[in-house]
Amino acid sequence: MSSARRLRLEVVIVLGLSLGASAVYSIVSIVAKLTAETPLGEQSVALNPSRAPREWLDFTYQFLDVFFGLFAVALVLYLLWAPGTNPFRRIGLDLSRPGRDAASGVLLVVAVGVPGLALYAIGRALGLTVAVQASPADWLWWTVPILVFRALEAALTEEVIVVGYLFTRFKELGVGPWATILSSALLRGSYHLYQGIGPFFGNAAMGIVFGWCYQRWGRTMPLVIAHWILDVVSFVGYPLAVGWWPALFAASTG
Repeated sequence: MSSARRLRLEVVIVLGLSLGASAVYSIVSIVAKLTAETPLGEQSVALNPSRAPREWLDFTYQFLDVFFGLFAVALVLYLLWAPGTNPFRRIGLDLSRPGRDAASGVLLVVAVGVPGLALYAIGRALGLTVAVQASPADWLWWTVPILVFRALEAALTEEVIVVGYLFTRFKELGVGPWATILSSALLRGSYHLYQGIGPFFGNAAMGIVFGWCYQRWGRTMPLVIAHWILDVVSFVGYPLAVGWWPALFAASTG
């Protein structure tokens, strides 16, 4: 088997075990939502729901879900590991430039976060986006640590696989820079379709920005930092958002 064919097969397997599968399920989910009797804008989706009525069991399920989710990240780092090559340095997921990476990450939060919130608001107003419940209704002593941990898992999974891994493999397969950026952005938008049409376009736009930055910087660390901050703010700040803008963030009770 040729090396190019092996790489293509590897990419298919990795995506089938991770975010490619999420994209397929998300497409099915949006079809189900669009064909339901309840209008899309009156539906809701819970990102971090309770997993069990007993507290210790709920914590255990949620912790294990995040812990084992990180094995997809470990898999692609292992696949990028070659003799004499550090997979972390290969995709810029290291601490060699902490100050610059942190500053770049914060800049990306400003560049992506505000427009993303605006797109969500527009989508809700137009009935194209479901009400996203970013955190559980009942908070316990471990809720915030789990939400922060889950945000880190999401940041690592998406940026390492959809950017670091795919961009590396696509370059080895001879795919052009913009074809790679757009393909990665389309995948990112697709696995967010379960939230509605608005989040698809918002996340696809985020994918274009992140992909362009990675092509210029060659580092996933700023992307992980930005994504982590965005998700932590979304998850932990959700109750405040519901209190301040209930029409946008509160789930419909009808």
